[in-house]
Amino acid sequence: MPESYIKRILNARIYDLAVETPLEEAPVLSERLKNTIILKREDLQPVFSFKIRGAYNRLLHLSPEQMNDGVIAASAGNHAQGLALAAKHLGIKATIVMPKTTPAIKVDAVRARDAKVVLVGDTYDEASAHAKTLVESKGLTYIHPYDDPEVIAGQGTVAMEILRQHPGHIDAIFVPVGGGGLCAGIAAYIKYVRPETKVIAVEPEDAACLKAALEKKRRVTLPQVGIFADGVAVAQIGKETYRVIKDTIDDAITVSTDEMCAAIKDIFESTRSIAEPAGACALAGLKKYVEETACEGQTLIAIDSGANTNFDRLRYISERTELGEKREAILAVTLPEKPGAYKTFCRDLGKR
Repeated sequence: MPESYIKRILNARIYDLAVETPLEEAPVLSERLKNTIILKREDLQPVFSFKIRGAYNRLLHLSPEQMNDGVIAASAGNHAQGLALAAKHLGIKATIVMPKTTPAIKVDAVRARDAKVVLVGDTYDEASAHAKTLVESKGLTYIHPYDDPEVIAGQGTVAMEILRQHPGHIDAIFVPVGGGGLCAGIAAYIKYVRPETKVIAVEPEDAACLKAALEKKRRVTLPQVGIFADGVAVAQIGKETYRVIKDTIDDAITVSTDEMCAAIKDIFESTRSIAEPAGACALAGLKKYVEETACEGQTLIAIDSGANTNFDRLRYISERTELGEKREAILAVTLPEKPGAYKTFCRDLGKR
């Protein structure tokens, strides 16, 4: 089944706008984890996210009539920026429906690329529902952020680059999952070309729509999703992406907010760049995998998928980093109303 995507990926003509991003080893992290840790720097794309690949590839397959009428999309931010830039590059009018919770840096970036922005709802799914009503009333073509074969193929070029850039053995590639477009494209290509390499999906604990689908063996809709990692805050995995992913990934890992914050710090220390929470999700999963499997001497690659985060969020991220590394803890305790209770509590903490 993944074979059908190989030709699409190989034929994706995206490099007049998207760039081939580097693989960058993280030596300090590699030494600490006793494995070779490599980052795929998708944060270095023109819109600071991998999403430009899929959006541009999809636009290239529009008919002249569709290009003339214009396009619309719903996005938490990164697909919006990719589509806005791609549409501007091709001279297509673009409308983007975004959740009201989208970081201002992403909203401003979309507007700066001449796309019309409509803010609706608190989640991607609410924005998507509104965008689809505009498709009918305005006669626009809907460009899905992940659940479209040409979008999946565009994202799959990440895997093509990885295997070209690192011809040696790769034990596992860790991929962040929201709606699943990036994971589906990477998994389809890797499992066809190099099936011995594991592809491991990584999701936030509070937005684990893929994990829920795998457990139920069908797509389900989460009653609510956390929005800290807004780039992967999706309530239901895509229909086409799930069809591909369920047969091609080797495992799915979930990570906490604190673990993503710790991974943001790791990326900063290795690259002096600041990943957004979704951008660090894969590395957080990689670290958890190493901890749980106690593997050593392996070559592990994490997709650093984006760097679009609000500056004022950095305060929260830095506060949670040490919790994610398990070097600090927050305790909630109830002290009995009797003499010596606080002294007993301090003694129980000991040298901690």
